Amino acid sequence: MLVLGDAHASDPARRETLLELYRALEPASVLQAGDLERYDLPAPTWFVAGNNEDLDVIEALRAGKDPSTRVTATLLASTAATVDGWRVAGLSGNFAPTKYDCARTELEGDRRRHFTHEDVELAAALSDVDMLVTHEAPTGLLWYGYDPGCKHVDDLLESLSPALCLVGHHHRHREAEIDGTRVVSLAPAWERYYTLEGDPDGFSLEVHDHEFGPDAPSTGDGS
Repeated sequence: MLVLGDAHASDPARRETLLELYRALEPASVLQAGDLERYDLPAPTWFVAGNNEDLDVIEALRAGKDPSTRVTATLLASTAATVDGWRVAGLSGNFAPTKYDCARTELEGDRRRHFTHEDVELAAALSDVDMLVTHEAPTGLLWYGYDPGCKHVDDLLESLSPALCLVGHHHRHREAEIDGTRVVSLAPAWERYYTLEGDPDGFSLEVHDHEFGPDAPSTGDGS
């Protein structure tokens, strides 16, 4: 299974890097951790929405409606899917303290990029989850002189107890074990890709550098 971090494929160079990864690696299945911005992809892809997306497309997918453009990727928005023997759950969106207690129907415009308490509650009610994919990180994974993690992701890890959690948004590779879950912050797709082999009882997640596209900055706040 191919695993990818942020793609930011609205940028032409990064879009070409993303597509070259698909062409060169010919994956049977792909997991992606948000800020995808390209939804017509040449292999089966499951993703969570980040804070940089075509939000009209994302909201159509959340609602089970046909978006205005061709989409082949599957959105995980407080839902789960079985991918290569893994039951994969996803929490789409990023955290905003002022919007968390809103109903999702109250979010408008760019604010649709956030998750709400409703989204977290729906995700927490999922069962038999082997892997959690989020755009936001839990606490205890990253450090910028402060911990940028989100306690609501902590709560999901506690509720779901997945074997693996994949995190986007931060554009850097970091790993930690948190409450028995291996948690990995993914480098962006223009720098690295990952391969996941095995099953939840015994797996390896390997990181690979590549030269499929131009160099790009490796850090960012995902704004």
